[in-house]
Amino acid sequence: MNLIVESEISRREFVKAVGMAAAGLVTQGCAGISQRVSSRKQDKPNLLFIWTDQQRADTMAAYGNTKIHAPNLNKLAGESVVFQKAYVTQPVCTPNRSAVMTGLWPHTSGCTANNIRLPQDIPSLPEIVNDSDYRTAYMGKWHLGDEIFVQHGFEEWAAIEDNYIKYYRKGRDRSKRSHYHHFLIEHGYKPDNGNKFSRSFAARRPLEHCKPKFLEMKACQFLRRNRNEPFMLYINFLEPHSPYFGPLDKEHDPDKVNLPANFRDPLEENEPLLYRLKRQKCRDKYGNEASIRELIAKYWGLVTQVDMSVGVILKTLDDLGLTDNTIVVYTSDHGDMMGAHNMTGKTVMYEEAVRIPWLMRIPQMTRTAHLINNSVSHIDMVPTVLELMGSKADENFPGQSLVPLIKGGKVVEDHVFIEWNPSGKAVKVKDDGTSLASREELARLENEHTRTVVSPDGWKLCLSDADKCQLFNLNKDPGETTNLFDSGRHKDVISRLTKKIHRWQETVRDKVKV
Repeated sequence: MNLIVESEISRREFVKAVGMAAAGLVTQGCAGISQRVSSRKQDKPNLLFIWTDQQRADTMAAYGNTKIHAPNLNKLAGESVVFQKAYVTQPVCTPNRSAVMTGLWPHTSGCTANNIRLPQDIPSLPEIVNDSDYRTAYMGKWHLGDEIFVQHGFEEWAAIEDNYIKYYRKGRDRSKRSHYHHFLIEHGYKPDNGNKFSRSFAARRPLEHCKPKFLEMKACQFLRRNRNEPFMLYINFLEPHSPYFGPLDKEHDPDKVNLPANFRDPLEENEPLLYRLKRQKCRDKYGNEASIRELIAKYWGLVTQVDMSVGVILKTLDDLGLTDNTIVVYTSDHGDMMGAHNMTGKTVMYEEAVRIPWLMRIPQMTRTAHLINNSVSHIDMVPTVLELMGSKADENFPGQSLVPLIKGGKVVEDHVFIEWNPSGKAVKVKDDGTSLASREELARLENEHTRTVVSPDGWKLCLSDADKCQLFNLNKDPGETTNLFDSGRHKDVISRLTKKIHRWQETVRDKVKV
């Protein structure tokens, strides 16, 4: 199949229309809810948005994992709407972060690969709300350009990463360092990587000096300082992202870790070549079952580390009397294979990489766990949050508010779409290629696109322009071990879902010709 990506209108024109329409509508909506409740600006709903990096869905009890130590996340889930089948827009950091922050698809914002800056003319949620009554802060990993500098409608900034200096826009001071860097200096540490601290160095610090504790401290300070003002506070933990180790490495016993049911999936030749290359890379690095078990145990330890800080932040919210007026969101930017199909990392369309936890504790709406089994997408995050804060999102947003679904009703779009866009060199290899592919075959993958749809009746179709296509029956094969695309038995399903993908791409200005 041959995918050709086209554009009907310019990105700048489209996002300008979205931003202007949404900003005006949301400002009016927030004012409306304030007038209904009280004339005091403190009565506007607060937003506490907590997210992690590379946390797959099944890392808490609400998603079936009762072994992992996550009491605070389990408690939050018990008080929240739990989207049990939540999907990303693209399974890698920058693209999906852009969608979560702006409500636009990666191909629309231009953030189609890591380390692409979010354009200044594309508004994030605080800019869309555009309400001066709100105190706004972003803390943690940003990965949308100019990492350590306050931007996009946030008044306060607490950066933790210094790995993206070379991607700063022209004119930025590259000698400046993150707030976490200065925190470590104040505690007597010296940079281990020239004039920077590496992620590995930070992960090896005592618990009280690691990044989660730093963000916990900063978040609680912000809450105390702004307890009498409406606020929007985003906190993004790096963990459980690599380097896959930390102070809680011994928290979970590797012998009690369950290997994924599809760990030994052989990935036949009808699976994408790129995925088979990634599996080989994982095998070369980790080797055997014991190594994967240890890796998973450490990954769980990083989730526990985040859980501890989330618990303190939520307790502070409660101690300050802010719980009943604060919408709490918890999610992640993408998942991690973590041994599934004998792979690690993300950038694939398998469930472990594209599904994430998504909890929403909504005052006056949720007091106990409310499980939603419908498949939903991160493209719906901004419209949903906007409505919960007092306004329906403008129709120019490609996503939809999930509030009707939360209330027991239905939404217009019941299919979930996921995209993959070229991200440069697909796999690092020698000039003569690998045992799996020639240099020429590998070069073809460098500009590979995939478009995926998950249907409400449990089918998942992945169309690629440079690699194998995939079709899975998630009801019968949740581990995605049997690619049915070339079986010849499901031509009607492939035809139906291919048409769905095409109609979606027409709607979002991303046409694909097959």
